[in-house]
Amino acid sequence: MQNSQLESIRAHIAAFPKCPGVYLMKDAEGRVLYVGKAKDLRSRVGSYFQPSADLMNTRGPDICRMVDKVVDIDFIETESEVDALLQEARLIKDIQPPHNVMLKDGKTFPYLEITTGDDFPGVYVTRTPRIKGSKLYGPFASPMALRDAINALQKAFKYRTCELDIRDGDDARRFFRPCLLHAIDRCTAPCADLVSREEYKKDIDRFKKFMASKRSALTRQLTKEMEDAAKALRFEEAAKLRDRLKALQSLDLSGDVHTNVQPEVFYIDPREGLQKLADVLNLETPPRCMECMDIAHLQGEETVGSLICFIDGKPFKSGYRRFKIQSVDGIDDYACIQEVIRRRYRYAAEGEELYPDVIVIDGGLGQLHAGLDVFGEMNMRPPMVISLAKREEEVYIQAKSAPIRLARNNPALRILQQMRDEAHRFAQHYHHILRNKKTFETERAEGRRPPKTRNPKRNR
Repeated sequence: MQNSQLESIRAHIAAFPKCPGVYLMKDAEGRVLYVGKAKDLRSRVGSYFQPSADLMNTRGPDICRMVDKVVDIDFIETESEVDALLQEARLIKDIQPPHNVMLKDGKTFPYLEITTGDDFPGVYVTRTPRIKGSKLYGPFASPMALRDAINALQKAFKYRTCELDIRDGDDARRFFRPCLLHAIDRCTAPCADLVSREEYKKDIDRFKKFMASKRSALTRQLTKEMEDAAKALRFEEAAKLRDRLKALQSLDLSGDVHTNVQPEVFYIDPREGLQKLADVLNLETPPRCMECMDIAHLQGEETVGSLICFIDGKPFKSGYRRFKIQSVDGIDDYACIQEVIRRRYRYAAEGEELYPDVIVIDGGLGQLHAGLDVFGEMNMRPPMVISLAKREEEVYIQAKSAPIRLARNNPALRILQQMRDEAHRFAQHYHHILRNKKTFETERAEGRRPPKTRNPKRNR
């Protein structure tokens, strides 16, 4: 790598934030060579390009060859190290960078599943959740820590972890002999009819409430009990409390079911999803071409719009578009959506190209009305415009005043969620590029960055 190029990369890295995130190293053609995660983006990425870095011994010859080809580095900020880990795994699976060895396989992160569709719900660690009838938490970064947490919490909530088919109206349960977990007071034994369905449900409801809480009160209680046991020289008891506390804290090492989606876990047949979507939207045939748009900004600055395209239920990368918002100052998502629509569909409005079968707007009823107002100004209108609200996952459809709420496992909703999530990812990616560029240009104008050399070869 030439000295001028190395200095340029170091100057670029110096503008990185000191926070958790994911970094993507790219070659001269913009191809992603390597994806990594970091607790501190600036320190981690900078370690590849320090004079004292011994990459041959610490990372191996393959990474050494990769670093010589790097001309650009992009990054995505995350809220925590766990988010960075999950984001890294997702990007590696999607991009398949040539210099990444780990996480390329189809292995997924586990979930905590409560089978709410059962008469007596069970609690499990699973990589293959039920299609319906379950409450999911995760994905979790550590399968072993999650299993330890499930075992520790079973002492308090006494849920079952067996795979038995237990039905409330089955009188034969009275003759069933419960397993050892009941004998050691870790399960109320619904299999042997030793607890009513109502009483068992109270334990499960308490457990779900606990999983939705911050768990700080229980953490403080266990910490105090552990310290008291240690002071009283009850070291064996203190060690058990320590392990239980560690297992409890491992529950924080998880992502969000909807944010950190693992598509391979919730795979649906695109054809089935499109057929279900056609039924929901009252279309004569399943839609073939669909587009989705999203807006990204940070307090009204560096606002961008993204538009992604799916054909036959699969991403069509050549149809992706990105827009730097030009006519809107400050925070106004409605106006930004309208600008994206005008710029993207102006030729379709004049009959010079075709509209997609379905246009999806990320947002609620307000975003949909903003989009329809612009389409109303055009000579030709699209056949179908809808919006998907994030919080309740409600689908708003043109010409209908009330939203449609689909089941979480509905294939039609899964298709729309995949499009919405991809549009959001694409918008955030472009937003980060513009933010990095603005930061670099600002610091260079203030004299804190050396100007780029236009043609390094000419100065030799």
